[in-house]
Amino acid sequence: MDTLLQALVMGVVQGVTEFLPISSSGHLIVVPFLMDVDDVFLNSLAFSVMLHVGTVFALLGYFWRDWARLIPAGLAAVRDRSFRGDQDRRLAWLLAASTVPGGIAALLFEDSIETTFRHVGLVALMLLVGAGILWLADRWTGRQRTIAGLTFPIAVVIGAAQALALIPGISRSGISISAGRFAGLDRESAARFSFLMATPITAAAGLYQAWKLVNGDAGVELSAGPLVVGMLAALVSGILAIHGLLRFLRTRSLTVFVWYRVGLAAVVLAVWLA
Repeated sequence: MDTLLQALVMGVVQGVTEFLPISSSGHLIVVPFLMDVDDVFLNSLAFSVMLHVGTVFALLGYFWRDWARLIPAGLAAVRDRSFRGDQDRRLAWLLAASTVPGGIAALLFEDSIETTFRHVGLVALMLLVGAGILWLADRWTGRQRTIAGLTFPIAVVIGAAQALALIPGISRSGISISAGRFAGLDRESAARFSFLMATPITAAAGLYQAWKLVNGDAGVELSAGPLVVGMLAALVSGILAIHGLLRFLRTRSLTVFVWYRVGLAAVVLAVWLA
């Protein structure tokens, strides 16, 4: 398969799976394995992270109105040293607090992420583990609240859960939506908070990886064509996935994603063992 076509497929896979609770990082290991992709750059963590930058642009494109309110509101809270009953000021700092655990984990475990964790067998196992967590969380019968009902300790716990998604197969959106559901958020609110929370930490990871690519520290040679194609594909498919999932969760459960994860894990294990 042509390298540009492979990059296009991987970009679409990233854009869709980043926001559906089925693990984008896991798919970016599994899909090249199933397609027998042998290009070093397309198989690298650097390409995977840069595809995540494409989905950051999807997040910013879809939620730009939210960020246009939240960023000034967060700065105003610093200036006034008060939330003054403003929900946007409070949400801005809830999101800031929730990104801290994931940022610390990424700094501490970067080497392990690039080596030990990028294994097809581990991805299959984590797909099953994530499916079990998602199934339990979606059946949690606690109080149903919106984002306005979040507290700072709960936001930090959801952010800590997001850090587990550094292990491919867990799913960043899946584990953070699950944590939100365990905290009592309704499905749409859990997904929306997950998406907003993902923006700053994913953007930071992407900028860091871009800096490494430009400076030749990523361990792979930059391929501009596949990179551009993959990022654009991730951007477009990501916007569609965000819109589709939020609409879906207004009336439906997460069960279909649980079964998808189980089915994919079975396929991956069968091919890998064969």
